[in-house]
Amino acid sequence: MIEKAGSAKWMGGLKDGKGTVSTESTALKEQPYGFNTRFEDGAGTNPEELIGAAHASCFSMALSMILGESDLVPDEISTTAKIYMDKKDGGFAVVKSHLTVAAKVPGASVEAFEKAAQTAKENCPISKLLDCEITMSAELV
Repeated sequence: MIEKAGSAKWMGGLKDGKGTVSTESTALKEQPYGFNTRFEDGAGTNPEELIGAAHASCFSMALSMILGESDLVPDEISTTAKIYMDKKDGGFAVVKSHLTVAAKVPGASVEAFEKAAQTAKENCPISKLLDCEITMSAELV
């Protein structure tokens, strides 16, 4: 079993408090986050953009693997995952992740690319983790 860890520290109340988030790899080390970075335009990160980065990177790797199974090697896969949060059941919930994908894949037909992208969307580990609608627009360039 593979184990990876992230951690967070929070100090203070919801609106006036401040926190930091770190990853085991130290790619993020005490990166600030807070109410203003989550619900306003403050400097720092927030859980939703971190989930977006995780979903985009996981999907891109899965797509590369699936294309490789058909002997197609992408020159580039660029993916953005936009995470949508809304009020639900008396609180907030992530309700949707939309993947926007542009890929350069020499020798790939549009049909083969779209099938591979759909399979990656449905089967990457982060897609499986998310309990929300996942949509996608994928373009072979």
